[in-house]
Amino acid sequence: MASIGKIARRSFLIGSAAIVGGVAFGAYYVSRPAPNPLKPGAGEAALNPFVLIDQQGVTLFAPRAEMGQGVKTTWAALIAEELDVELDAVRVLHGPAAQAYYNSAFMADMLPNRGYDVSDFQHSIGQVLGVLGKTLNLQGTGGSTSMKDGYSRMRQAGATARETLKQAAADRLGVARDQLKTANGRVQAPDGTSLSYSELAADAAKLDPIEVELRPSSEWRLLGKNQPRVDMVAKSTGTAEFGIDVRQKGMKFASLRRNPRLGAGMNGFDAEQALTMPGVEKVVDMGDGIAVVASNTWLAMQAAEMVDIDWQDAPYPPETDQVFAKIAEAFDDEPNSTMRDDGDVDALPDGATEITAEYQLPYLAHATMEPMNATALFEGDKLTVWCGNQMPTFTQWKCAAEAGLESEQVELHTTYLGGGFGRRVELDFSILATRLAKQMPGVPVQLTWSREEDMRHDFYRPGAIARMRGAIKDGAAVLMDGKVAAASPVAQVMDRIAGLPAGGPDKVHVEGFFNPPYAIPNFRMSGHLSDIQIPVGFWRSVGNSFNGFFVESFIDEMAHKAGTDPMEFRLALARKEWAPAAGVLDAVKQMSGWTGQTPDGVGRGVAMCYSFGTPVAEVIEVVDEDGSIRINKAWIACDMGLALDPETVKAQMFGGMAYGLSAACFGEITFADGEVEQSNFPDYDALRMHTMPQTEVQVLETQKHMGGAGEPGTPPAAPALANAIFDLTGKRARRLPLMHDFDIMV
Repeated sequence: MASIGKIARRSFLIGSAAIVGGVAFGAYYVSRPAPNPLKPGAGEAALNPFVLIDQQGVTLFAPRAEMGQGVKTTWAALIAEELDVELDAVRVLHGPAAQAYYNSAFMADMLPNRGYDVSDFQHSIGQVLGVLGKTLNLQGTGGSTSMKDGYSRMRQAGATARETLKQAAADRLGVARDQLKTANGRVQAPDGTSLSYSELAADAAKLDPIEVELRPSSEWRLLGKNQPRVDMVAKSTGTAEFGIDVRQKGMKFASLRRNPRLGAGMNGFDAEQALTMPGVEKVVDMGDGIAVVASNTWLAMQAAEMVDIDWQDAPYPPETDQVFAKIAEAFDDEPNSTMRDDGDVDALPDGATEITAEYQLPYLAHATMEPMNATALFEGDKLTVWCGNQMPTFTQWKCAAEAGLESEQVELHTTYLGGGFGRRVELDFSILATRLAKQMPGVPVQLTWSREEDMRHDFYRPGAIARMRGAIKDGAAVLMDGKVAAASPVAQVMDRIAGLPAGGPDKVHVEGFFNPPYAIPNFRMSGHLSDIQIPVGFWRSVGNSFNGFFVESFIDEMAHKAGTDPMEFRLALARKEWAPAAGVLDAVKQMSGWTGQTPDGVGRGVAMCYSFGTPVAEVIEVVDEDGSIRINKAWIACDMGLALDPETVKAQMFGGMAYGLSAACFGEITFADGEVEQSNFPDYDALRMHTMPQTEVQVLETQKHMGGAGEPGTPPAAPALANAIFDLTGKRARRLPLMHDFDIMV
């Protein structure tokens, strides 16, 4: 990693501002410090990566990818709260790829528990496991972990910096540190003397960091309140730099075509026609496809389509129905996991009525608004990469390997992300940009996917099948026995990113399947892994995205079979299991005015899912408009435990629901002759402004531990909508997207 001195001499930009001669503070370690990526040069000082003070003022580092979820603002607010600076008076940057920016919350989610039943002791174990994030260089954004990761660490960073600056002031003024106060980036003495943090930075750099107790929430100025987004002005004025906006002197532009039969290579290509197009400079063999380098991106995309390529066959069944037949074969094998096995599900309780159902959900694309792209400059002994990504250290590592360099020879600039949803956890776009740049030494080249290439070369949410069996008695659920079959994103991602095999029960595969917070006495849920070779990855809410639909659709079927109101059916089960789950159900019941009765032409459905530490309940209302079904209203309640910025949480719940509703109505990836059939938004549609429901969100804070916000709004959306359509039409949806069986308004 380059030192601050080198950065200053080259006017190198970290994010969007040059860092010059300053001092950095922060408690960024758990047991022992990770190496500081900001190495001081002459006249500079750096204690650690999160707070840097120089002649320009205060810079806060928020090294979690900003992809619209507001992490840059709330992460900075965690530091600013204790540092006594205002968000509108500081710069907020994404730090470089570095071990010091590891995510301490990733590993805790791997513990074999249901999540909502975690004891204080188990929670402490999860926090201790965070150390492994440093050992494994897990700098990353995902799993709705950013606030859980930063909550204590970043406040401690701010507090340590504040107290060290106060000590520097105390030494200069000859007073005790406890006589000094801080506000608005200054240290204030009892006699009225006021010193700016910039004035004290050099002296503070000579001191050992001073750690103190963190302030109680009753004294918070910023946290727990709605804050203006620090990226709002740049995004509103078009000055925010996304990966696709990167421009470097002498830059060339490129696009690519890869085998539409995923995972297969090519036998050869003929680029003669493409090379005759004015502005086209070269066509490069990329292994499983080609890249065209041209004077602009649009020309490169057009020229790529002119290359005649002989593709190899796909390594998986070529047709969609054959793909799902292969997935269903996994049910014949022993389960990979049975993480819940309560009571006796093999025997039907006396007097109980049995019910069975089978559901099927499609593969899904991420469909980020900004297609995949990366810019790379290879200079022999150095590689520079610019891109929006969710895993900086792994991106740096894999790009170094592709270029034949050490990680320290790669500088990675993480830009804003025009959508991530798990897609930018992957490294393919960065690796391919590096592969291309290596063949063009000294020339920065921007490689951009066309929309068609982006959609047809994704790492998809896996297609999944569930077989459910349950029993009801006296109006309540007394048995649930479920099996889910799908490919494993964890196994594939671990192999792609780290080259490691996945062992043991795959918890992500069955998340939301084995741990819904319902008190059902006989409760067994098993996961069966399909080894089908279609590339899959982490899609917003991952396994919860399909398991939430399976469980909540079946719960609804059980409620109707029992003759019980679906809301009351769920409330009775949740109250016996976990109060926060019942709390969000009760909240949406009150918000929506749920009575269990709907007039003709109106349908309402409810679903409640627990994911990423947060229970979320949603009620969806649909109406019949001249034979078409319009989603009319929605109510959402979530229990975050602690909402650091309530309006940001509401926005995440709203956006997560919209993402889930779009997929439920229109989203699917299908295959013909081994190729993905969908290529752009006309055949992979989404909700529009006029079809988005009027939505109300309520944020509760009753549970003991902080939950995530970015993903939990997605899983309840599809089942709540499907249940509402059943209420309207009397027809049960057991497959998605809904557009195949219902007239959904577009």
